[in-house]
Amino acid sequence: MTVTGAAARFATEGFGPENLPYASFSPDGGEARLGARLGNRAIDLGALAREDSVAALPAEARAAVSAANLDVLLAAGHTVWTAVRRWLLDAVTSEALAGTVESCSYPLESVTVQMPFTVADYVDYYASEHHAYNVGRIFRPDQAPLLPNWKHLPVGYHGRAGTVISSGRSIPRPKGLRPGTDGVPSFGPSRKLDIEAELGFVLGGSAPAGEVTVGQAAAEHIFGVVLFNDWSARDIQAYEYVPLGPYLGKSFASSISPWVVPLQALDAARVQPPARDHQLAPYLDDAEDGPWGLDITMEVMLDGECVARPPVRTMYWTAPQMVAHMTVNGASLRPGDFFGSGTVSGPEKDQRGSFLELSWDGKEPLTLRDGSAMSFLRDGQTVTLRGTAPGPNGSDIDFGECTGTIVPAT
Repeated sequence: MTVTGAAARFATEGFGPENLPYASFSPDGGEARLGARLGNRAIDLGALAREDSVAALPAEARAAVSAANLDVLLAAGHTVWTAVRRWLLDAVTSEALAGTVESCSYPLESVTVQMPFTVADYVDYYASEHHAYNVGRIFRPDQAPLLPNWKHLPVGYHGRAGTVISSGRSIPRPKGLRPGTDGVPSFGPSRKLDIEAELGFVLGGSAPAGEVTVGQAAAEHIFGVVLFNDWSARDIQAYEYVPLGPYLGKSFASSISPWVVPLQALDAARVQPPARDHQLAPYLDDAEDGPWGLDITMEVMLDGECVARPPVRTMYWTAPQMVAHMTVNGASLRPGDFFGSGTVSGPEKDQRGSFLELSWDGKEPLTLRDGSAMSFLRDGQTVTLRGTAPGPNGSDIDFGECTGTIVPAT
């Protein structure tokens, strides 16, 4: 494909016109506005929409791109998202508008990116068979690794939306009750602070009565995808999670990458999910509306060293199935709802998306390139998630980075 216009001038690998992810950003000293990324520049979409030389958007779409973040666009629904993406692609590939696009954009080094949308409800899933199998072996060594329900539905829990935060924020070590060898718990900072390398999915549109089908989820409600680190305190989690599941071990912080990759940008990354070896319930059957596995490769970087490359294509449950599951009981869906895939882990040791698995709960410490050994995160360490996917015509789709640094407990 021949790239023209501003795209030819500014596109970089992974951030070309095939991608155009969205974020909320502020120029130095300016107010927040909705932007799209082209190469190493952030395009002010509201300013672009006000230019007389650029094709006019319908009033609803113009209001959406002129907002401070994605909230208005998510509420506008999928027909408006599609129209805005087509309008933006036309603008950045037009030779006549190259100067206009440049004048409405800022170098990334001169802007601050922040949370791209307001999180409404948040659900975290457990969709990787390899991760679930590993955790089952670690936490329940005397039982079958996968519980009987795991192959029949996407296991998940309703999490805390208020502590989903944007990349770059420091992560204070959480405190809570930790199991003791004598059966008596102690209170204090987590000794087993961990990551969960996940994908996050941003939802839009509304379904007040729930019951969103697999097909409707992909076509009408999944707006985009981010990298997602659901920080986890494994000792606190291990003590509290029976019988009602995670709470303080998870709710203290969950970081997302600030650039939301539109689902439409991932058409070339669609792959068949792993073969299902149990009959799917009708509401989860994706034979007609699939495939919605995604060929995304993640990297887990610890202080600049790559320690794992989790492959998303191995995930047993897909994002549309997760939406269908969360709404099948009549639970409503609203703009800004968000869910995580659960930790992405592959079959190989260097594909595990958590330090719990990489160190096998500390029994097999990870050896770093400087020769030191570690099991769980230490204060001062920085974790960065990266992700890439194949785009159309041999291009790449880059998700940017999701970063957080551990600081001591308060």
